[in-house]
Amino acid sequence: MAYRLISNRIVPSSNRLSKRFIFIFTISLSFTYLCYSILFCCGTIMPTQSYEEKMCLHHKNVGSKKLLQKDCTADRRTALDETLNVALTHQGSSHARNQSRNSALPITHKRSIAPSEYNITVAQKYGNKKLPNALIVGVKKGGTRAVLEFIRIHPDVRALGTEPHFFDRNYDRGLDWYRGLMPRTLDSQITLEKTPSYFVTREAPRRIASMSPNTKLIVVVRNPVTRAISDYTQTLSKKPDIPTFEELAFQNRSQGLVDTSWNAIRIGMYILHLENWLQYFRLSQIHFVSGERLITDPAGELGRVQDFLGLKRIITDKHFYFNRTKGFPCLKKPESSSQPRCLGKSKGRTHVQIDREVIEQLRDFYRPFNIKFYEMVGQDFRWD
Repeated sequence: MAYRLISNRIVPSSNRLSKRFIFIFTISLSFTYLCYSILFCCGTIMPTQSYEEKMCLHHKNVGSKKLLQKDCTADRRTALDETLNVALTHQGSSHARNQSRNSALPITHKRSIAPSEYNITVAQKYGNKKLPNALIVGVKKGGTRAVLEFIRIHPDVRALGTEPHFFDRNYDRGLDWYRGLMPRTLDSQITLEKTPSYFVTREAPRRIASMSPNTKLIVVVRNPVTRAISDYTQTLSKKPDIPTFEELAFQNRSQGLVDTSWNAIRIGMYILHLENWLQYFRLSQIHFVSGERLITDPAGELGRVQDFLGLKRIITDKHFYFNRTKGFPCLKKPESSSQPRCLGKSKGRTHVQIDREVIEQLRDFYRPFNIKFYEMVGQDFRWD
């Protein structure tokens, strides 16, 4: 009797094996869950590079125009820094830019960032090639290279460094060819190019107006006598066997007959060329830079250029210093360079010495042209 009771209470061997299997399986499942939980927590605290890349791709798809970042695989600080810089530069407030960056980034990551550094890099990667909004159309030996080099440090200006000569020599190549030469720009940036010979090219105003009648034009003018001597000095450096300045400037010096067919003389008759431009453009679309003031007050002249182009005045006195050797202002050392940036060796070249009487005769010749020019543009450049 007792044996039966005991045998009935004892679990069969097959049931014992099943319970043992269930116990082991439960322990294994619990251990697996524990490991997964540990790994998940680590992944949350320290995201992997793959996770960062996926998140960056997601953000680019959501708003690629607003998040113009250098590289999605860059660290999060660099991406945030670029986004803030681009957005705040378009607002035109350096104070807001500094405040936003300082509040958004940890103290250990704060650094000085030039607006142009990111805008140019972003434009090169994400911008489009566009026909220019503005042109420096003249005049030769007036200071056009200086204006170009000075204005292109503005973060909202992208300029072609070489002279394309499209509207005078290469017009038959077409606008698509011309557009292809331009640097990439963002929608908010100005595309600019310089070719000083446009100002004296008869067909240039009509051709430019055909491209866009709203194009803004910059003309750098200088005392026409000084400009002619500078022009001759440059030519002489390339062709030492040319006739003297006096021989080229006059048909008959004793009678005071100036040779207006010589290009160095004709360029300085500014009013004649301006009348041609005013057939296609309003005077308000043309800004005149004084070549003399560009030397004595580069910040003031560049301030007016920035106003004309509708830009915030970012280029100021702090960007310039006067190079006494060249007799010309240079750009101070930018953060990304170890050297100041001056114009080339051909700029600031010592002029050929011209007889004083020759200079006086040319001043007398240019005086009536200068007076008409002053009246037309509403400025007295004080060349007399």
